[in-house]
Amino acid sequence: MSDQSESIAFEVARELLGIKAIAITSGKPFVWSSGMLSPFYCDNRLTLSYPKIRRMLTDGFIEKASKYDFDRVAGVATAGIAHAAWIAERLSLPLIYVRPEPKGHGHQNQIEGYLPETSKVLLIEDLVATGLSSIQAAEAIQKATGSMPVVTLAIFTYNLEGVAELFQKKGAPLETLSDFDALLKVAFETGHITSELRDSLLEWRSDYQAWTLKH
Repeated sequence: MSDQSESIAFEVARELLGIKAIAITSGKPFVWSSGMLSPFYCDNRLTLSYPKIRRMLTDGFIEKASKYDFDRVAGVATAGIAHAAWIAERLSLPLIYVRPEPKGHGHQNQIEGYLPETSKVLLIEDLVATGLSSIQAAEAIQKATGSMPVVTLAIFTYNLEGVAELFQKKGAPLETLSDFDALLKVAFETGHITSELRDSLLEWRSDYQAWTLKH
């Protein structure tokens, strides 16, 4: 990670903690939509309500995207759509969004908006946990255009084992503005967590499936 990327990662982590988008517990764990249990929950949808943070995230996304060649922006439904829209507006580019699965009515679209087969797509996600929802969206774009998105950008990743390898295997580059390691460092340094809770979080991250079974 470059010095600039590291600086952005810490800044984003501080802002997420500041608006309570990050919840950490030593008690009853959170239940994710996948059924997995976790002592840590990140709700990036809260960033939508803070204009200063929205602008910071948009700036960060555009900086990350600047080294890629793309001609339209896609948001993963639903949480990635707003961030994709702000990026597309700033760059004067077309916007599309991708559902988890095709609609059950009308045109039964999974992708909404105009997506030519020759498109080079920047995919925007708010959060990467297991990575499956992002890969699902990327594969829908690949089916429509013949190519994976040039890159998937997200606000935050938990850095769970095997996720980076999954994106590599699929030929779908992934970059994020911040991650679990940066968040943990900032949370400990600012007194949001104790050393004991930090160790518990690291244990969860090292084998989240075993942690879920234990709790």
